[in-house]
Amino acid sequence: MTTHQAGPVPGDRRWKALAVCLTAAFMTLLDTSIVNVALPSVERGLHADEAALSWVMSGYALTFGLSLVPAGRLGDMRGRRQTFLTGLALFTLASAACGLSSGAAWLVLFRLVQGASAGLIAPQTSALIQQMFQGPERARAFGMMGSTIGISTAVGPLAGGLLIQASGGADGWRSVFYVNLPIGVAVFCAALRLLPRSPGSPGRRECFDLPGVLLLGSGVLALMLPLVQNQQWHGRLKWALLPAGAGLLAAFWSWERHQGRRGRAPLVDLGLFRLRSFTLGALLSLVYFAGFTTLFFVYTLFLQNSMRYSALEAGLSSMPFALGAAVGAAAGGRLVLRFGRRTVVAGLSTVAVGMLGVIAAVQFVPGRAVAWGVGVPLLVAGFGSGLTISPNTTLTLSRVPVGRGGAAGGVLQTGQRIGSAAGIAVVGSVYFAYLARRGSAATALQLGLLTSIGIILLALLLACADLRERRVHPEGERTPEAARQGS
Repeated sequence: MTTHQAGPVPGDRRWKALAVCLTAAFMTLLDTSIVNVALPSVERGLHADEAALSWVMSGYALTFGLSLVPAGRLGDMRGRRQTFLTGLALFTLASAACGLSSGAAWLVLFRLVQGASAGLIAPQTSALIQQMFQGPERARAFGMMGSTIGISTAVGPLAGGLLIQASGGADGWRSVFYVNLPIGVAVFCAALRLLPRSPGSPGRRECFDLPGVLLLGSGVLALMLPLVQNQQWHGRLKWALLPAGAGLLAAFWSWERHQGRRGRAPLVDLGLFRLRSFTLGALLSLVYFAGFTTLFFVYTLFLQNSMRYSALEAGLSSMPFALGAAVGAAAGGRLVLRFGRRTVVAGLSTVAVGMLGVIAAVQFVPGRAVAWGVGVPLLVAGFGSGLTISPNTTLTLSRVPVGRGGAAGGVLQTGQRIGSAAGIAVVGSVYFAYLARRGSAATALQLGLLTSIGIILLALLLACADLRERRVHPEGERTPEAARQGS
């Protein structure tokens, strides 16, 4: 297998290129949550039914998750700059089409395209960081990426509320999509000038693994559909898709091994999973995203439906988490070089403590003042999230060869998307089940958050198990190439 390294990039230009990548990442991640507060406006403006509104949200998440691994592999093969620019152009055009939609069906269709193009962009960001930075600078860059993830997740409802309030009227939802146009054009022009050129993998048998794409895509789709449609699809038959998805992923694994034995480049280099740092980090990321992203789902519902907060007020209430995440990610980028996985353990513990504080505030702070009471706990939880995401990303990708960085980043982020969908399905079920029994909304929120904390504690156990493993077996691990040569 042939890998490639780009030529040196001047220091100032690298950081400017990083800013371009992170701006695009922020824009695509923001669109996972910014539309939440726009759904009532979409319903009024397009006379959309519940099914269409559900697909406006879940369709983006589905196509985003489905395209990540193939997009990462495409970037490894054909060049990350070209793939990034293609995805950004498609995302900008799809955003314009969403804003111009004349009916709910058209909006759903363009959201699917928008999600797929976001999936083209996402794995190139982590791969470009690996390509442009080394050592402490790479950890710092991943820290900035972690800040971007944390902030974009938290400020989506706030940004949507501000845009809709400023636009007003039945068509206020269109501004949520139009805001991407000037940003997308500016980022595209900057990317043309700043992103480093890197050739794709020139190996003799580097062809795109279409059967692998179909097997992986259908497996991920079967896993994600019942999760993202949990509230809309009633009955238990939907859960039959989960074992079907597991079977398709097992077939994908078998096919990829077959590709490797034939000497052909697979969609995912299974040798990556011989790296304990990659396997554990990807699993930990999946579990953690199942826990922390659900906070905004149930908390925003509680504020708007039970406390009668406006979309803007609900968005503002999540800002402490965003601020804490930014500070925590910046600190985590430095601390991970010194403390390694212990930084992640500290981060996960801090998130759990912060979310327990949110539960306590909901219990003891009366009425509409609850948002003030949860401010400090959210700040603590956000700081812990920053200490978790960016150090874990640094550790997960630390020993991945640069030539496989895109595919590895796609696997990592696919796990995050599946984790988020699974967490929302589980925690949402707990929250809505209690409300259906005419229980207190505050108690429903507390039960949902306790479920989230349980998931986060599972991620903490994984991180602690790695600490114990390293004490018993402190030897290093081999790269996928070395592992194959030794087998």
